[in-house]
Amino acid sequence: MKMTKAARALAALGHEARLSVFRLLVRSGHDGLNVGEISAHLDMPASTLAHHLRALVGAGLVVQERHGRVILNRADFEAMDELVGFLGEECCKGVRSASDVA
Repeated sequence: MKMTKAARALAALGHEARLSVFRLLVRSGHDGLNVGEISAHLDMPASTLAHHLRALVGAGLVVQERHGRVILNRADFEAMDELVGFLGEECCKGVRSASDVA
């Protein structure tokens, strides 16, 4: 994962409402939820929810699928795993002192 893509995903999750939406979609699993269901669970107006879903879709964290008049929203688990992997891939590798770099 490139730094830019990770930063965009983290920025989207950096808003409390979007983080709540994403976590709810993660809990719902591969079945996902429609906008009405998300709105009911989070007590969030549909217009506000649409704004936050657009940001999550744009960041590549949520996938939407239309079924007639209903839009099903699912967490993109592959993207989530990629982001978590990106955050942890440098874990405990050590850092040279700033004086060694110069």
